[in-house]
Amino acid sequence: MASKGWQHPYVNIFKHVRVEDWRKSAKEGDVSTYTDKTLKCSVFRIRGTVPANSYILVPKNSNQSLGLIGRYFYLLFRPIPGKYFVVHLDVAAEEGQVVRISFSNMFKEFKSTATWLQFPFLCGAAKDSVYESTANSARHGLVGPAPTSVRWTCLMLDLQYTLSVYLNRCYSHLKSIKLCANMAVKNMFTSDLILDPGVSFSEAKLMGLASSQGTGPMPRDMSFPAPKGGSWHDLYDYIKFPSEGTKLPFDSIQKGNLRPEANCFSSQRSPIREEARSVSLSKPIQDRVSLIQQITTPKSMPRNQTPVVTNIPEVGVVSSQQKVGWLCPDDDQQQEEPACFSPHQLTSRPPCDTDGSGVHVFVHPEDVFSKYAEEREEEFVCSTDPHPVHLSSSKEAKRQKLLPDPILRLKRIIGFGGATTKHALWTKSGDAVVYPCHAIIVSMKISSNHQRFFIGHTDKVSALAFNGNTTLLASAQTGNYSVVRVWNYHKGNCLAMFRIHAHSLSSLNFSYSGGILCGVGKDSHNKTMVVVWNTLNVGKGGEVAILAKAHTDVDIHTMKVAFFDDTRMVSCGRDSIRLWRVRNGTLRSCPVNLGEYHSLDFTDVAFEEGNSLNQHLDDRTLFASSRSGHIFEIDYSRVVIKNVRRLLPAQQQHAGRREKLTFNTGPGISINSISVTSSFCATGSEDGFLRLWPLDFSAVFLEAEHEGPVSLVSVSSDSLQVLAATSTGNLGFLDVSSRGYNTLMRSHTDTVLGFSVDGIRQHLTTASSDGTVRIWNMDSLHQLYDFVSEDRPCSVAFHPSEQVFSCGFSSGIIRVFDISTAKLLSEHNQHRGEVVGLAFSPDGEFMYSADSQGSLALYNSSEEDYNVIRVLCNVVARGTERAPDALAVSSDSHCLAFVGPSEYIVTIADARSLDELLHIDVSILDVESPRLDSALKVCFAPASTEHLLVATSANKILWVSTKTGRLLREMSKVHKHQCSSLAVSEDNRFLLTAGHNAVKVWDYNMQLDMNSQMFIGHSQPICQVSFTPDQLGAVSVGDAIFLWDFLALPVNSATDSRSPLRVRSISAPKSVSGVQLSNGMPRQTAPLPSSPPPCLDISTNNQVDLGVFGSLSLCDDTPIIPSAPVQATGLGPSSDPRSAASFLKVTKLASVSPLNTSHNDTVELKGKRPVRPDCYRHFIPRFKTSTLDQAVVAPQPGEESIKLKAVIGYNGNGRGNMVWSPDQGLFAYSCGSVVVVEHLHAGCQRHLQGHSEEISCLAVTNDAQTVASAAGGSNGSKSLICIWDVQNGACQNTISYHRGAVQSLAFSRDDRFFLSVGDFSDPEVALWSSKTFQLLSSVSMSGPIHDAAFSPSAASQLGCVGSQGVYFCLIHTHGLDVELKVQREKAPSEVGDVEQTALCYHMDTFLFTATNRGHICVWDVNTQRCIMTWEADEGEIGVLLCRGNRLLTGSNTRWLRLWEVEAVQGVKPREKVCDVEDSGTTVVLEREIMLDGTTVSAAFDNTMDMGIVGTTAGTLWYINWSDDSSIRLVSGHKTKVNDVVFSSDESHFATCSEDGSVRVWSAPSNELVVQFQVLNQACGCVCWSPSSTKDSACVAAGYSDGTLRIFRLASSEMEMKLHPHHVAVTAIQYSANGHVILSGGKNGLVAVSSPVNGATIRVIRDHKGAPITTIQCVKEECKNFGLEGNEMWVAASSDRRVSVWAVDWSKDKCDLLDWLTFPAPAYFGDDSPPPSLAAFCPADPGLVVYTGYGVEKELSFYSLTKKQIIKKIALPHWATCFGLSSKSQLIAVGSKERVLKLIKSSSGRFQDFLQHSDSLQTCHFSPSGTLLFTVAYNEILLWEVRGL
Repeated sequence: MASKGWQHPYVNIFKHVRVEDWRKSAKEGDVSTYTDKTLKCSVFRIRGTVPANSYILVPKNSNQSLGLIGRYFYLLFRPIPGKYFVVHLDVAAEEGQVVRISFSNMFKEFKSTATWLQFPFLCGAAKDSVYESTANSARHGLVGPAPTSVRWTCLMLDLQYTLSVYLNRCYSHLKSIKLCANMAVKNMFTSDLILDPGVSFSEAKLMGLASSQGTGPMPRDMSFPAPKGGSWHDLYDYIKFPSEGTKLPFDSIQKGNLRPEANCFSSQRSPIREEARSVSLSKPIQDRVSLIQQITTPKSMPRNQTPVVTNIPEVGVVSSQQKVGWLCPDDDQQQEEPACFSPHQLTSRPPCDTDGSGVHVFVHPEDVFSKYAEEREEEFVCSTDPHPVHLSSSKEAKRQKLLPDPILRLKRIIGFGGATTKHALWTKSGDAVVYPCHAIIVSMKISSNHQRFFIGHTDKVSALAFNGNTTLLASAQTGNYSVVRVWNYHKGNCLAMFRIHAHSLSSLNFSYSGGILCGVGKDSHNKTMVVVWNTLNVGKGGEVAILAKAHTDVDIHTMKVAFFDDTRMVSCGRDSIRLWRVRNGTLRSCPVNLGEYHSLDFTDVAFEEGNSLNQHLDDRTLFASSRSGHIFEIDYSRVVIKNVRRLLPAQQQHAGRREKLTFNTGPGISINSISVTSSFCATGSEDGFLRLWPLDFSAVFLEAEHEGPVSLVSVSSDSLQVLAATSTGNLGFLDVSSRGYNTLMRSHTDTVLGFSVDGIRQHLTTASSDGTVRIWNMDSLHQLYDFVSEDRPCSVAFHPSEQVFSCGFSSGIIRVFDISTAKLLSEHNQHRGEVVGLAFSPDGEFMYSADSQGSLALYNSSEEDYNVIRVLCNVVARGTERAPDALAVSSDSHCLAFVGPSEYIVTIADARSLDELLHIDVSILDVESPRLDSALKVCFAPASTEHLLVATSANKILWVSTKTGRLLREMSKVHKHQCSSLAVSEDNRFLLTAGHNAVKVWDYNMQLDMNSQMFIGHSQPICQVSFTPDQLGAVSVGDAIFLWDFLALPVNSATDSRSPLRVRSISAPKSVSGVQLSNGMPRQTAPLPSSPPPCLDISTNNQVDLGVFGSLSLCDDTPIIPSAPVQATGLGPSSDPRSAASFLKVTKLASVSPLNTSHNDTVELKGKRPVRPDCYRHFIPRFKTSTLDQAVVAPQPGEESIKLKAVIGYNGNGRGNMVWSPDQGLFAYSCGSVVVVEHLHAGCQRHLQGHSEEISCLAVTNDAQTVASAAGGSNGSKSLICIWDVQNGACQNTISYHRGAVQSLAFSRDDRFFLSVGDFSDPEVALWSSKTFQLLSSVSMSGPIHDAAFSPSAASQLGCVGSQGVYFCLIHTHGLDVELKVQREKAPSEVGDVEQTALCYHMDTFLFTATNRGHICVWDVNTQRCIMTWEADEGEIGVLLCRGNRLLTGSNTRWLRLWEVEAVQGVKPREKVCDVEDSGTTVVLEREIMLDGTTVSAAFDNTMDMGIVGTTAGTLWYINWSDDSSIRLVSGHKTKVNDVVFSSDESHFATCSEDGSVRVWSAPSNELVVQFQVLNQACGCVCWSPSSTKDSACVAAGYSDGTLRIFRLASSEMEMKLHPHHVAVTAIQYSANGHVILSGGKNGLVAVSSPVNGATIRVIRDHKGAPITTIQCVKEECKNFGLEGNEMWVAASSDRRVSVWAVDWSKDKCDLLDWLTFPAPAYFGDDSPPPSLAAFCPADPGLVVYTGYGVEKELSFYSLTKKQIIKKIALPHWATCFGLSSKSQLIAVGSKERVLKLIKSSSGRFQDFLQHSDSLQTCHFSPSGTLLFTVAYNEILLWEVRGL
């Protein structure tokens, strides 16, 4: 592709288009040239009475484009005095849209549509002129003709910033420019650099400015001349946009505020060292300063060395002699600071993020009516500075920022209203409701409560309106200058934004067609102002124009446009109902003659709908409601009252039942809202009733009572549902047909002061100024409980494990509630002031409270009455500003921190006794500060209790040691305002802060270039913010309750730079953001790994697999430590060959058997391994901690008790491990250590079994009679290559030659030769005879080899590619001797320093090679020179395949592309390698398809029309290019499979995996039926419901976040989600009759849940503290065991405890039947001990079979009737899994030694099977016992059981 490097450092546009020739540019009207005296050069002058008639246009034709990619556009011009000018820039966005950016001094205000931005331009004037002094003193800029003293101006526009902020678009390039009269213009240019016209080249050199830093001086041919010694800024104007100026109108292009420090380029030529100042200090102060200097002063640097800041310093700099400014930890906070480049100060400004991943919200800078005016940094959701200065970097130019971006995503909002509760809308379809929640507009699906957000308003939304078909949504906000936005409802984007010069905008209404929008507000004189806009073209990017405007003294409460006529409106208010009409640009009205009712206060109006739009006006009826209870029927055409009725309270009660209301005389009930359909009328009244009336108002036929006054009623378009809102913040709807009422949203009516989250039950409790404490369900948003008190609640806290919460009130009372019983447990009155802090210790033993008068109390929360243990006075800082979280408890429950006894002191106390441990004085930590710093908030770091974070009044966060009080680190300028709340994630990777209206997420270690992201949405200051306990979300409260998704990757999903794992660093942010979508690692905990990271996925976008492996660190030089074989107990000598009938020792116990002597393992160490190349194409076997037992002997052929029936899955970690011969019909691939030969049509499989390790690659002969497979050797031995006869499946030959893994295999075109290539540890190429498989020749290469291939035409030619380049190989034969000659050629310099990753031959003379940067290189085989390159992909290409003139490329970007390369044959060799575009050769991209993972193998037919492709996701795809189709042939799990289980009727089986997927397969075809995917979670266990019918069959699965999900097979949908655990679910099982679901968690709790309503029926805590490993349920009458019940269930935990329970769920009985604890010695292994496993014996449920870590390796049979172990079976290995068959008394046992052992429990007879390449983790028999599943990592093997 053509390089854009020619555009750097700048493009002279006039020179680029040769403007003087007027061939590529056009001129129209009065355009001339003249010599300007000031600039002393020739310039263009454009003049004309009408600016649009005289212009210069570049380029000439509209179908052409300049294609200029520079971020900044510079225009050197001078407006002509007394005239107007206009400039139009057409800019292309990456989304393909063209946006026009215009600026002119004609524009009075900023205007915006989807395709056009218009900016006012404020002209500058000569220094000290009258115009300049007038402009400086005026708040409003002087928009209009240019002044007489207007100067030459250098204008810089940031195009990327403009598109990103104003339209949320990503800037691509500048398309065209139109300069219109009246102006003089010297030139214009584009650049990616910020250039200062006031700095000369010599000055820039002295200041160190360079293009590598993103800045520099103005180019000489673009500069304005300045006399020596004179100031450039005194002669000319330099205007930048976005502007720092503060003049109105908003968003105008204007000159910035010139301050002496504002421009460091010109005003600060050299660093200024301050002289030491003499300061008199008292002795105590001297001591304190001396102490803090010792603590915080870093080591001094050499005097002449410039300090290099590599990360945030751990200590602050305090010196009385010298001021050193460190790099600010958050670069985006430096917006108000100058970019000064001095040896002592370096301020980094990141480039504006335009990737579009975040929501950009436009807020007006310096906006007088916006609450954001004081905090300009909050103009974005993720704020970055619009003026970047690029810092040079040693290796990469990309700046490291916090990832993923965005890291928070708004998920749910609990709240309704804010400015108004009178606006909520139905969509046309009636499936969603749109309503305001403070500054955000919410669209909620009424069926699922799913929310969508419209974010953009900067103040509370005061009005909403839909057009007739609900495609356009209009909204207005409160404030002095109300902003109106028009949205595309379905897409969610803002189409237009405009201001109405009015405040208190209270009403908006669309016409039915959407062409007219009407709004009502108050003008500056507080008169009512009505504005009508033309919105007809707003959906097409057109402008919104004012049709008419009127100022009136008439009060208007509501105004609506007639649905039958866009020009007619009706309004109502106090004392009036008026009809309005727009005619000839004027708005006129006439009142309805109200007669005696003229003094009523009217609240709402509505037209009778349902009639034809063509109906005559005479038949139109208008309804109006009033506060006095009247409802008026008005004849619209005659403007007179037809009927008046009044709503009155009932006069009497009968038998406790209120009578239906009628209309009579007397005091009325205020009607706040009315909605009319063709069949009925709905009213909402002050007494809280929604009532439905017939149109004759004879009697109420339906009503619903609410908790507060009904402020809104709205009938859906189908008249089946009626929406109702109350002034108390409730929103719901009445279903007319079913008469059922559904509450959609409840909300607090005042500020939410604090919250607490119950992570186990997903409950949220909040305290509000409205006097209520409410408990919410975080999943459904439903309010569960509401506690009302006259005493205002201030602070709340949930107990960490129980359904208990405490609440502190403004009176000082502490109340503790039990939610489950709705009982007040205790009440305490120890405090006299408002409660400012309330917290539980994480272990739940203690509770703490603090008040505003300084007292602190400690309670015993382990007892129900919460006794007070200790109360201290005057220890906490007084005041309420630290509420609601003034107290912080460390994660180990040892320390309590708070601010006190003064605001300058932070105290750390013992959490069990409140004894003071440490005082930290924060006021002395910055001795240079002019004022004392005080502490505001404190917070412990959960993962490091030695870190205490303190937020201070100086807008800093301090990291303080809890042991020494030493300052560890500090961060300044956290927010523009003070930090109001802070929290640290459990893994100490992220910091969450709140300041004013913004939430920020920070990198905790502050080691990135951009350490934070900011998110807005709140319209009021945030009171509290925190992570949810599961670390998957965040909660912030203030005006409403915001629930955020926290999208950060788990700690092991992305490679940590501090880890010893040597991997390639992530360079593509897009690949990183893609990781989070498929990551299966549980966020909260990291399970001990079963194997280390597969190195395949460490390159670009497959980082997700690392998340499976916890905190394991794997280094390249890690020694391999295999265990020596251990002889099995009770067996003969291992040297003797075993017969098929081997036996294990079976002991029938009368007493406990003696201990056996353990055998010592021998250890062998291997040396250091070479470094793996930076290339995914290179095979790296998945690291395994398991070792193969070499002493195991497989049964003789024909005597096997089980036979391998099917292999499910494909090994996506292999390379070239799939072969397909379309002519012969051979299709083979590898899974683990098995080669699967599959018949594509029949679906049957044959299995080639001979390897014990993971197969890396395959090769097939051209006649498809022989297949070669390669796998690594066992226990450090050489790799094994097997040669297979395809017809009979026999292994013909084996080769063991390469010391490392085998990277590639290939047969020559005539099948005479066979080639094998070693991996990077032994890069040797070996040539073998295909007949005898004797070694003919071998060559050791200089570097790693990635791929090899024979020439398709010349049998003696072959090629290899690798890290060192391309190897051209020639086979020389001299009789029986064969020699391999190799010629190496380096990659062409044009592609850079790359790895050559793949190759294939084209015709006879060309060789294609691919690189790890996406290039394709074309080589001439004869000259061995590269003749051409092109960029075929953005990532690494790992697969190349050529057939005829078609080339296939597959890469790690998941793209599979097909190229037409016929034109390559015409390329002639040149001196220099050509790019495709330079050579004139056309390489055509014919087809492309994106697959589900990185391409690792491919095979196609001779025409390249169809083929099979394998990916790292474990999928084999059938691709047909001719009809653009793709079919999954084989679909396996990519990550570890945790469970596999058959349905009761054996028609299906289910699997679950660490990637969060549950897959259901059909049997016996083994076809994938459905997949249920949960993102960002691991699925740990799965089970089937007992029901056998297809319609009722369900699958239940447990996930790492503690949730259970039930999926129904018939509908392929999730039926229910339960959350009974707050840790990972490790075991799950339906009860035998399906009444309940039992689930076990990682913390040992067993939850009993209802599959009907999802409720947690009970929690069993007996196993608490150790993960539950197994749960099993059986039907069995329990009378034989002395208890009642019809079922039994057993649970085992990892601490070797087993519990057996007798239950009858229908009677809610669950009694402990037996409790077993198995002894064991201390475990000293490096990994986790073997699991504890237990199960009922299928033949006799009175027997429980157990195995686990203990004194002996054995299976134990425990009798529930005899209460003792009656039998033991010795095992040679620790069992990692086992399964019991329902027939033949068979037991399958898997081990870490990769052995599957099938045992006859009665006799001890066994057989061993070694088909797995890793330790077994699951084995399950089918219910009938005829089939057996075994799993090792992601290899799923299905066996047919024959019997033993």
